[in-house]
Amino acid sequence: MRELLEKFPDADVLLGLEPEELACEILFILKARKASSLHDPEGFFPNKLCCELIPHSQASKYPPEVTDEVQLAMSEAFSWLIAEGLIVLRTEAKENPSGAWCLSRRARRFQNRQDFVDHQTAQLLPKKLLHPSLVHQVWLSFMRGEYPTAVFQAMRAVEIAVREAAGYPQSEIGMSLARKAFHKDNGPLADRTAEEGERDALSALFAGAIGSYKNPHSHRNVPIDTPREAIEMILLASHLLGIVDARASAAGNRGLPR
Repeated sequence: MRELLEKFPDADVLLGLEPEELACEILFILKARKASSLHDPEGFFPNKLCCELIPHSQASKYPPEVTDEVQLAMSEAFSWLIAEGLIVLRTEAKENPSGAWCLSRRARRFQNRQDFVDHQTAQLLPKKLLHPSLVHQVWLSFMRGEYPTAVFQAMRAVEIAVREAAGYPQSEIGMSLARKAFHKDNGPLADRTAEEGERDALSALFAGAIGSYKNPHSHRNVPIDTPREAIEMILLASHLLGIVDARASAAGNRGLPR
């Protein structure tokens, strides 16, 4: 790709990029080409793009001995883009006889490189490690980029789980619910085998999480600017839900209301 040659005239620099770094460069070149009348807006061919870099191309300044490595690096980058769902085979009715590829809807939404970085960060939310109650609704909201909604849904799930595990009515809500359910002396979800300070700390943890991350989102729009912030809050909710499950099971074994 001639734009890559202009940006990385030294082959060693290009070869020093990780697959996702080279993929980012390729992606934004493709986006620029799509917006240009000089290139076919309907699709592209990875092999043809690779040929723009190999030494026998007139524009190429790379030495012949790096041909195989450059082609491998390009193949890795394209494979990464495919795996991330950022480029897809172009559909023409029911088949694609030309073998052309195109940018996915997600890739087309990227306005700048920060969007690309945010997409990479979003992949850090481990769906398989989330509490089952968060896997569907919360994870989907997060992947759509609806971070405040995802956080609210996650913390609301914590609130609901605490209420149900403690056997409280719908009127019990928010921080007072958490403090009552995990009260160090008489809370139905308190661990009587734990030290008093630990029981008090757990009560404060639940109340603080619901008060800080669920209640504000119930009353007003609270901006969450990066996926990393949302990930941290959602993982906290997942952790708290695991604690509720354990305490509910213990309470049930003692014959307490759940």
